[in-house]
Amino acid sequence: MNIREKQEQHELEMLPPYACPSAKSRGRERQEEKCPVRTEFQRDRDRIIHSKAFRRLKHKTQVFISQDNDHYRTRLTHTLEVSQIARTIGNALRLNTDLIEAIALAHDVGHTPFSHSGEEVLDRLMPGGFRHNENSVRVLTVIEEGSSGRGLNLTWEVLDGVLYHSGFGKKVKEAGTLEGQVIKLSDKIAYVQHDIDDSIRAGILKPADLPREYIDVLGDTHSRRISTLVKDAIEHSASLIEKGVYSIGLSPPVQEALVGLRDFMFQNVYFGPACKLEREGISHVIEFLFGYYTKNPDKMPGFYQRIAEEEGLERGVCDYISGMTDNYCIDTFKSITIPRSFNI
Repeated sequence: MNIREKQEQHELEMLPPYACPSAKSRGRERQEEKCPVRTEFQRDRDRIIHSKAFRRLKHKTQVFISQDNDHYRTRLTHTLEVSQIARTIGNALRLNTDLIEAIALAHDVGHTPFSHSGEEVLDRLMPGGFRHNENSVRVLTVIEEGSSGRGLNLTWEVLDGVLYHSGFGKKVKEAGTLEGQVIKLSDKIAYVQHDIDDSIRAGILKPADLPREYIDVLGDTHSRRISTLVKDAIEHSASLIEKGVYSIGLSPPVQEALVGLRDFMFQNVYFGPACKLEREGISHVIEFLFGYYTKNPDKMPGFYQRIAEEEGLERGVCDYISGMTDNYCIDTFKSITIPRSFNI
């Protein structure tokens, strides 16, 4: 019995029936020889960490364009915070934390430059729309190149968790594993709280601005709110599981407080006046680049030209722009629109 097989056996013995052991994965689209050391979900985690799309997250905006401030969250730091929160919840509920970590690290690799502002523009320009969770799956299955061809050939469970991590409502479809559901909740816990923290740092909000009815439930500091949400998620989900309801969630009062804070952030920050000017500038840049590459597809790298030929021009242009970092997007726009000096 090799190292992987010993780990798989340990999972089967130690994980409860509602968890997802790697030995019972639905598998990959393309069959591969198994690793002698790592389980399937550990292997997925490593492929994601070593991908180009994951590395680019360090230069993609979370909320605030942070070219000259090192302390605002980026997509990469957001991803790490989601992973930390999710692993804490998963450990307490005795779930498979290797699967949780793999989904967490991959869940936002399809985000555009300039966060949701960039997503809104591409959603408007792309026939059929654009959603970052679906694009994350596309990045992992089509855009990234693994050792065996296009895509990283990840397990079904990881891709399912990535696809269904987005949305915040009762009618939204849930991931097929509890590990995937943990990521969806952890994503909301992380971004609402750290976006409040960044907004206070930016001077857009003051602690006293936060609605008292929600702060009284969750806590009056960043760390207390995270602690309340994580503890409640563990206790409420454990009570549901004990009753045979296999679902991850928050108790009603805590859920109401989190949703209330999220709505407050949308009204006052995400769609508030402070970000309005940035959104207008971002829209102009991405709209220009989309139009430019639609008219001049030969200016894109060869990889995206091939996608344009195989799947349609807009698809190739969208894949190229959505993969850009903030800095690269701005630099590309400047290189096209600003005249460069030349020697006579």
